Amino acid sequence: MLNLSQIKTILVTGGAGFIGSNFLNKYVLQYPDIHFINLDKLTYAGHLDNLKSVEKADNYTFVQGDICDLLFLEELFKKNNFDAVIHFAAESHVDLSITNPGLFVEVNVLGTHNLLALSRKYNLKRFHHVSTDEVYGELGDTGYFTETTPLAPNSPYSASKAGSDLMVRSYVETFGFDATISRCSNNYGPNQDLSKLIPKFITNLVKGDKVPLYKDGKNIRDWLFVEDHNDAIWEIFTKAEKGSVYNIGGNNEKSNMQITKTLLEKLGRDESSVEYVADRLGHDFRYAIDATKIKIDLGWTPKYNFEAGITKTIEFYKAKIEALN
Repeated sequence: MLNLSQIKTILVTGGAGFIGSNFLNKYVLQYPDIHFINLDKLTYAGHLDNLKSVEKADNYTFVQGDICDLLFLEELFKKNNFDAVIHFAAESHVDLSITNPGLFVEVNVLGTHNLLALSRKYNLKRFHHVSTDEVYGELGDTGYFTETTPLAPNSPYSASKAGSDLMVRSYVETFGFDATISRCSNNYGPNQDLSKLIPKFITNLVKGDKVPLYKDGKNIRDWLFVEDHNDAIWEIFTKAEKGSVYNIGGNNEKSNMQITKTLLEKLGRDESSVEYVADRLGHDFRYAIDATKIKIDLGWTPKYNFEAGITKTIEFYKAKIEALN
């Protein structure tokens, strides 16, 4: 377990992205005695507008930079005397990983290793690595991923995340380094990039455009509201034993078609707004998380059911669209 009183400065990578920005917007304000330094390259998925609520906070600093640039990273570590790292930064767009697999290996594997090597060199107290349930591959109609499910990734994206997970594990096993890993189900909520299913579909429907649904829409995911995910990360970061791996799920297993129909109903559209498109390559049929371990060990359970989470998400994107018009 981490002694939080000893943590004065945390490096948060990818903090201008979807999950990282939601994390910072909550925990920077909740822990004013901890300095949160946000390192983000500001690619297509990272936006400083996501951080308006904390950008002027005394305990928050933004640094633009690349986790693949080892010389830059070392100077950052020397300058800031970090106590811990929470590592969100990753290339995560599955379709992009199919067209450019090398980028995902570079960012997700090499970038993670750079952070691990420097964290070990400078004796950081904890390194938390944010991963995905996609490292497990796909499920059939029944069953759930547990923390002991073998890794069997099917896309270049998930393979690169599995590689980064194994690199973290190797630092724990070989060097005794204090690191933890979380693997989450599909996230949704405010600040998500518009290329992702839920924000893309909300935005299209509000604007009167059609939504592109892969194949027959039967692919199934467990949907996790982003605030629940970040609360689980904080529990793992502060309470878990060194080397722990935890699955984080939302207990909201739904097909893409069910998601689509929910959005159509809530936004007053019908199925004529759906355009069926060719399935993506390597598209896993079903993911579902068994989050029993984190519930038993750390007492975490999701606060949001899907109805509450999707209502907040729709409100966020509608307000964002209205602000732009």
